[in-house]
Amino acid sequence: MSDDSAQKLVPAVQNATAILRLLAAGSTPMGATQIARDAGLNVSTAFNILRTLAHEGIVSFDPADKTYRIGMGLLEFATPLLGANPADLIRPLLNAIAQEHQVMIALWQVTAGKRIVLIDRFAAPNIVQAVIARHSRLPVFAGAIGRCYAAQMKLSRSRARRGYDGVRWQSAPGFDSYWQDVQTAAQTGIGQDRGQLFRGLDIIAALACDKDDTPRLGLSSITIAGQHDDDSLSRIGPALLSAATQIERTIFGRAAGI
Repeated sequence: MSDDSAQKLVPAVQNATAILRLLAAGSTPMGATQIARDAGLNVSTAFNILRTLAHEGIVSFDPADKTYRIGMGLLEFATPLLGANPADLIRPLLNAIAQEHQVMIALWQVTAGKRIVLIDRFAAPNIVQAVIARHSRLPVFAGAIGRCYAAQMKLSRSRARRGYDGVRWQSAPGFDSYWQDVQTAAQTGIGQDRGQLFRGLDIIAALACDKDDTPRLGLSSITIAGQHDDDSLSRIGPALLSAATQIERTIFGRAAGI
């Protein structure tokens, strides 16, 4: 999760990755021209990359239709991850955000019973942090995650109001303010709770959904009020959203751009 502007990235690798993600997201084989167009590459560049990936077995080429699809060779890289605990795969990603932004990150499971359950947490070393016990349970409408949940589910104002009323707020924001936050979360994918669920805590959150658009995991940054200014907090949300998108794609098989 480090700043890409400080690194020297290799365009050819980025282009190959874009092509692989495009093929992985598609349900049918694609020709080189369509791949080039959808990936934003010129046809010659796309063709050379595809020919190299086909030579390595990472994509397969159908000479009759002149189309490409993901190849069996890609499993060589995926095999170590098959059967792994998803939390183990997520841990390095969230640890990186915690350390880069000097925060504590909480990972929540969204249950069918309209609850969120804390399943893991990741904290930067040597920071003062709020302690929340693993397996703590909260209503799904609570806090920053609750704003994201109501937005993702596209709930009506009256349904969101019932969810809001079921939360035990320490400093209730008032439903009108909560509803406005839901609208903001619908546009940005990021929720905020500034000392309302728990006094003295600033919470920023994003949701990871499965391929059916059902919220499955919540990612929240929880910091003591005053540790970060508004500008610092504004940078945490996009980092969480980026992580949530990566989790959706790699853990839940959700196509990019949904």
